[in-house]
Amino acid sequence: MPYAPDGRWTAPEFSLGYQVIDWIEAYLVHGPGDVQGQPIVMDREYSRFIVDAYEVDRRGRRRVTRAFLSRPKGRAKSELAGMLVCAEALGPVRSDGLDANGQPVGRPVTYPFIRCLATEESQAGNTYDNVHFMLSEGPVYDAYPGLDVNLAKVNIPGGGEIVPSTASSASKDGGKESFGVFDETHLYVSPELHSMHKTVSRNLLKRKIAEPWALETSTMYAPGEGSIAEQMHGDFMKVLEGLLEHPGLLFDHREAPQVSIKNKAELKKALRYVYGPAAEWMDLDRMVIELQTMQEHEARRYFLNQPTATADQAVDKDAWDAIEVENDIKPGDQIAIGFDGSLRYDATSIVGIRLSDGLIFPIRIWENPHTSEDWEVDVLEVDAAMAKAFAEYRVEWVYADPAYWQDIVGRWAVEHGDKTVFEFWTHRDTPMANAVERFRTGIQTRQIFHVGDKTLTRHVMNARTREVRAGAVLRKESKKSKNHIDACMAAVLAVEARADAIADGRLRKKRYRAMSY
Repeated sequence: MPYAPDGRWTAPEFSLGYQVIDWIEAYLVHGPGDVQGQPIVMDREYSRFIVDAYEVDRRGRRRVTRAFLSRPKGRAKSELAGMLVCAEALGPVRSDGLDANGQPVGRPVTYPFIRCLATEESQAGNTYDNVHFMLSEGPVYDAYPGLDVNLAKVNIPGGGEIVPSTASSASKDGGKESFGVFDETHLYVSPELHSMHKTVSRNLLKRKIAEPWALETSTMYAPGEGSIAEQMHGDFMKVLEGLLEHPGLLFDHREAPQVSIKNKAELKKALRYVYGPAAEWMDLDRMVIELQTMQEHEARRYFLNQPTATADQAVDKDAWDAIEVENDIKPGDQIAIGFDGSLRYDATSIVGIRLSDGLIFPIRIWENPHTSEDWEVDVLEVDAAMAKAFAEYRVEWVYADPAYWQDIVGRWAVEHGDKTVFEFWTHRDTPMANAVERFRTGIQTRQIFHVGDKTLTRHVMNARTREVRAGAVLRKESKKSKNHIDACMAAVLAVEARADAIADGRLRKKRYRAMSY
């Protein structure tokens, strides 16, 4: 249920969010900052998020188990998280039946245990700082006698608590959270923070009646750092691709359109868009000036909320998007194939490319879901997929990386001819650098195209380059990264196979009419 920032938003049929908003506005004040102590009036954009986050089904059960809120720096994400912590502690956040109109009626959580996660060992965290102020000031303090608010934790009248936690403390505590807040998850890159995230996420599974859930807030991540924010974005993309079931995920991301940082008028317009209602109280003119002095990837990531690639990204996203065309691949088309495989840890990919026009399409991609250490690709399934490709298309040339697959690649050569199936060792720098150069040049000059497959696109966007004497070769952003690039590697081999097939005179121009674009 992603958020549509252009206004195409459909309210859930049932939601406690409206009551939560009313409670926040009635009992809380703004946290530390320019407007601290002033009454809260929830803006439209964050109101929509709260309504989505508190959607319930016809029985009154929560539908969202994990919400991810992505906004630019300065958009008061931590303050919003603090408001929701206070509401989860005291407000009408769980269903207590239906009213006369068939709408849910809210009630407080019985014994709420809420954890605010901080990234620094020496700090309570931005979310808890807001909670501490909000529960110490304003109407809530008088309305809920018995609140015990201090820097270490908040004791809730009737039982329950709000605690700030760091990586070390959370990992040692077998808590039973009813709500957890992970603030600024683009910073969750260390093993300790990953462990904290995993521990608290497990704890949220312990209390069925309390309907626990988690809120993650972040600005956009730096691709390749392996942050929790990057993992969450990757999971969401897999949900869209149908590769992962996560019905309880709410992914609410607002990103500025692509503009030139040097064009001040365009930049200001983009800032106004990405900050939404907050643009009215942001100093956009100053931001435009300051962003001119920053490194571009920092400006885009923190203030335009764009997941900005590092300089070593193999393929520019805009260039890749520009060569997407309709998929009109047909049985009998002349094609070349690239194959890159892994037995256990990574992915295995068979990618085709039509000889006549360079249209790239995935034949089959298998990915390790990283849910079990025992997973391995079904070798017989891969073999059958290659056989089916030969039966369905006129396969003229195959380049296959034989690492881990040497026996099978050898058998393919026997079955389909050693003038059709060739080994291509991707660890050899010079031929690989030449193939990568052909692939990237084909994208930039629009000599090759692709059908817009989301999994293939994700692999291409995950790919990084490493400079060697012969040029640039492909690599993952880190050796232990779970972001697959194997389909990109197979696409590179397919493009190289096509070029060699054409050079060998195998293109039947009279039988196959090239597409026009």
